[in-house]
Amino acid sequence: MTSFGGFVAQAAEAGALVVQPRMGMAEASRMRVGLLATRGAAAVTVGTITLDSYTRTGDLDAARRALAAGAGLNGYPIATHPVEVTRAVLHGVADAGFPVQVRHGSAAPERIVEALLAVGLDATEGGPVSYCLPYGRTPLHKAVSNWQRSCELLASVREFGADPHLETFGGCMMGQLCPPSLLIAISVLEALFFRQHGLRSISLSYAQQADARQDEEALAALGRISGELLPDVDRHLVVYAYMGVYPRSPGGARLLLEDAARLAVRGGAARLIVKTTAEAHRIPTVAENVRALETAAAAAAAERDRPRPAALPDTGIEAEARALIGAVLDLDADLGRALVRAFAAGYLDVPYCLHPDNAGRARSSLGPDGRLYWSAVGSMPIAGLVEGGRPPILGSAGLLTALSHVQRSYDGRAGDASEPAAARSVPAAR
Repeated sequence: MTSFGGFVAQAAEAGALVVQPRMGMAEASRMRVGLLATRGAAAVTVGTITLDSYTRTGDLDAARRALAAGAGLNGYPIATHPVEVTRAVLHGVADAGFPVQVRHGSAAPERIVEALLAVGLDATEGGPVSYCLPYGRTPLHKAVSNWQRSCELLASVREFGADPHLETFGGCMMGQLCPPSLLIAISVLEALFFRQHGLRSISLSYAQQADARQDEEALAALGRISGELLPDVDRHLVVYAYMGVYPRSPGGARLLLEDAARLAVRGGAARLIVKTTAEAHRIPTVAENVRALETAAAAAAAERDRPRPAALPDTGIEAEARALIGAVLDLDADLGRALVRAFAAGYLDVPYCLHPDNAGRARSSLGPDGRLYWSAVGSMPIAGLVEGGRPPILGSAGLLTALSHVQRSYDGRAGDASEPAAARSVPAAR
């Protein structure tokens, strides 16, 4: 059977961007319907099973009670449903032409990895930093230990001929207002951690921010650095459609998704995690997810036919990322210990992250053009690399304005657009 990473590589060789929804339903029958709809979309797709919050936090008793009572869950409880139930969900759906990834958000994913392997899946995502600092108060050293065991468990199926895949979530820290150099550094460092613990098929994430040219420069840097440091693994880049405050208008949301697809193509990514026009209001329906997949695929196909833009100026993103990565790698040959020591020393410091193990001295600002800048770098080893004068640290009003910048910009663009929606969303062939 073609692996998750192998499927994405084949699609990239054929010139297609793989598009993927964020989708998880508690009921097995609804989860199967969602996967079938994703497979049937007019796009090159992979499936997603997103897990519920109880499973994410390891409260399997609560998940079991909620499922028995018919209470609403915000995802699929893979460690609670019997193995045969989930295998029935996947039967005739997940195969070489449609691999499925489990997404979860857990700082302690061992039970999740056990459950996904038991049903015949071997692709998931996360990381010891990216699924620890933004999501709770689990000590970083515990998350590192948990993730080490989980990586080794996932990698163990290689002896049976499988090629398990793990995607780092490190390029999505806090969703927004994290400058690109730190996103690149954490994504690469988590990927190196995965490789150190046995994985050989890895994807590196990057979340769309507020300025396309800055994001393109960041993706180019991520591609170069990962190529140098991970030459011996199957790898690809994955872009996440904007993860912050989403446009409220359907037109604004669609424009933002289309820009994410164009960014993925120009930045050399092989896969895109989409968002829908319902993101600002509620959990999207299956039909809305399918429309988002098809809209993104159409925008990506159109972008491939456009002339390549001129080379981007070097604003120092890559130099900053390399300095951060190098400083962490110099701390310890063991990547887990190096990451713990790096955060303790403030060599890695995520702006606006309140986790106790984050130094909390770094701050970022959003320029009028949407570019992210460092306002303060704390103890990170990039003080001499940050270009120009640093903008002032944001107060509460400025922070709220920055958080809503993308929403206001795209809703404004949608209000000015006169082109009919149908003309912008012609589905691509699968």
